[in-house]
Amino acid sequence: MKFVGMWALASRTCCAPLATTAIAGATHFEALADAPFVDGRPTAETAAKLQRELAFQQATQAYLWAMPLINTLGMKFGSDAAFGTGYNVLPIWKDRLDPKTLVTTPNSDVIYAMSYVDLSETGPLVFDAPPDMQGILLDFWQRPIPVDGGKYFGDVGFAGPDHGKGGKFLILPPGYDGDVPEGYFVYRSGTNNVFIFLRSFFKDPKNLAPAVELIERAQIYPLNTPQAERKPMQFPNASGVPANMLPRDDFSAFEQIKWLVDREGKHLASADGLGLLANVGLIAGKPFNPDAATKSVLNAAAKTAYKTSRVIGLQDGVAGESYKVWADRQWINPVNNAKYPGPEKALTLPFEYKAGGRVSVGRFSRMLERAVPFKETPPVDGSWSLSIYDKNHLFSPNKLHRHSLGTKNADLKPNDDGSLTLHVSAKPPKDALESNWLPAPDGDFSLYIRAYWGKEPIIDGSWQPPEIATVK
Repeated sequence: MKFVGMWALASRTCCAPLATTAIAGATHFEALADAPFVDGRPTAETAAKLQRELAFQQATQAYLWAMPLINTLGMKFGSDAAFGTGYNVLPIWKDRLDPKTLVTTPNSDVIYAMSYVDLSETGPLVFDAPPDMQGILLDFWQRPIPVDGGKYFGDVGFAGPDHGKGGKFLILPPGYDGDVPEGYFVYRSGTNNVFIFLRSFFKDPKNLAPAVELIERAQIYPLNTPQAERKPMQFPNASGVPANMLPRDDFSAFEQIKWLVDREGKHLASADGLGLLANVGLIAGKPFNPDAATKSVLNAAAKTAYKTSRVIGLQDGVAGESYKVWADRQWINPVNNAKYPGPEKALTLPFEYKAGGRVSVGRFSRMLERAVPFKETPPVDGSWSLSIYDKNHLFSPNKLHRHSLGTKNADLKPNDDGSLTLHVSAKPPKDALESNWLPAPDGDFSLYIRAYWGKEPIIDGSWQPPEIATVK
């Protein structure tokens, strides 16, 4: 993933770090602290109140701890419901991603394909990739899967060990100690369940067929399975199909985690992590049938934890550390220890983001027109784009069906001096070309810049994204 840089515009009015935020209306906590005990023993009412509070707090912490899993599970169950399940099912957004697919921070400038496989059912699995593929193989924590040899993590294609030439990628389940045949790039997953995330790049947005056909050349099948016994690949068109692939924010999130716990067991997490889930009743191989009262607590905990994650996500720093990539502008990267630019800022984890990083949400006032003035567009060997999302990080429908502007938009019109101004607003801008207009939702929104195959100025930070100017 060394080829992609990503930045998001930060809110100027974000939340303070939770540890230093004054808690308004603390009477609830004070009431718990002052709950009556008699001779060192709780009254019946105190015991019931504190036990319910403990159940709620444990469930809330379990949800927040498992958020990466909940995110992946939301995508998996949403995909399964809309497109079917199985190692041979690979949905492709053949007409690009659109607002029908509810998934966070999608990108309409590439062709996406996403699949979810369970190695506990298939055993070692082969992903046979064609040349010019770009993708990543992740476990259900969304950690890139380590590759034998230690030089690569998760990447397939241009940034992977095949260098875009294609080949056979062997995905092994946790703890696999069997024979490993020759001729494969060997990936050892930390979880039985694996997320296969693929992209292909189109040159002309009016002709997506070559990029779609490239992904349709991919094959996925269990190792040592004769070709005649393999399930034929299915490539359903996911474009325009309603699919809720968001993390669940109610009791069903815990049901989905239970599904995963039963398939992973000790492979899912450390004893401490499994203990967090056990506190909520999520134990491998044991029934999970909470009564109505407990279900109500879990439902409330999921809603509270999800909202808490949104509060955290709107912060532009934590514990006094800013997520800003550049001190003089509002573009941010919420993984502070991977803040860019500069190779010395790279993660020490197996992500190796050297030309970009994970991003967060920015917020803007409704009905204002914003201008993005590029004196110099992102220097890339591939492509760049400016994407827009609503307050929930989703695509917002608009009459142009346009969710990004950049390299793929051949009709962008530069200014007389060669610079480029993009207009972002809910209504068409006055005295500006529609070709340079990025329709915004009627409300808060966020902007992301993506740069594929960034050149050295992106990597070393000498190129900086522009600040956003308010037009009116």
